[in-house]
Amino acid sequence: MLMNRLQFQPGLSLPAFLERFGTEAQCEAELERARWPAGFRCPRCDHDHAYRLQVGAHTTFQCQACHKQTSLIAGTVFQSTHLALTLWFLAIYLISEAKTGLSALALKRQLGVSYPTAWLIQHKLMQTMREREALYRLEGAVQIDDAYLGGELAGGKAGRGSENKVPFVAAVSLNPDGHPLYTKLSLVPGFTLKAIANWASTNVTPGATVTSDGLACFAAVTQAGCRHQAIIVGTRQPKDLPEFRWINTLLGNLKTSFGGAYHAFDFAKYGARYLAAFAYRFNRRFHLETLPIRLLVAATTTGPRPERWIRLAEGAC
Repeated sequence: MLMNRLQFQPGLSLPAFLERFGTEAQCEAELERARWPAGFRCPRCDHDHAYRLQVGAHTTFQCQACHKQTSLIAGTVFQSTHLALTLWFLAIYLISEAKTGLSALALKRQLGVSYPTAWLIQHKLMQTMREREALYRLEGAVQIDDAYLGGELAGGKAGRGSENKVPFVAAVSLNPDGHPLYTKLSLVPGFTLKAIANWASTNVTPGATVTSDGLACFAAVTQAGCRHQAIIVGTRQPKDLPEFRWINTLLGNLKTSFGGAYHAFDFAKYGARYLAAFAYRFNRRFHLETLPIRLLVAATTTGPRPERWIRLAEGAC
């Protein structure tokens, strides 16, 4: 049997990761490279030379021109943390490499920290993934479907009207050979023409051909300059729909991932982050070895995300 090269990538092994980032000094050096790949730049005046000061646990840089002091972690998602960088780096590794997701409880056990600390680390990194994903759009041939987080509550409404169901749009772009490239998983207020038009204008490049199952609201992608192709599926089962093979496969993998990793979470409040974390890993599956470093670079450019902001969630999701 032929080996699937994508599935059997070597990735970055845990021993190799620990050899490279097992000490605080190694992590500080890598964080500095990720934050200033071309060398230090003052956030105030953009000067490129600084004095190194040891203030507290992390290195501080003092600009030689304007004398502004900047901590190595200031202005990043790590700002104000009291944890060692080795713990943050290990969390980045574990979360980025977890193909099926990683719960805060599992992260707590792996890092040896309290559950609230693990939850906050997890959500800060998932928010980093979400903001990075927001920078990109799907293009070319795109399959789209309506989906929901959650299920019926005992004694509540069934079907799409369930109070515990949170709607989201699932979309995947295909290459010329019909194989999946990238995905977008986005919460929406509902499956209305306005909601889908807004979604398409943010997540799909004009000129893309969007294929749907004929749900009326998906015609609104044309308002964002996309072409719409509706294929009426009727009562056929997903396995009998070759036109939607990849979007159905993606949703099946998402369901397996969430069911295996998470006991429960607040779908409406935090769902966008969990969906973005799945999409982030899927969209970078071609280069597993670089995933942790790419997430580290994203974390240095995301900016501070304090706990109060993370828990409010409404401003972020």
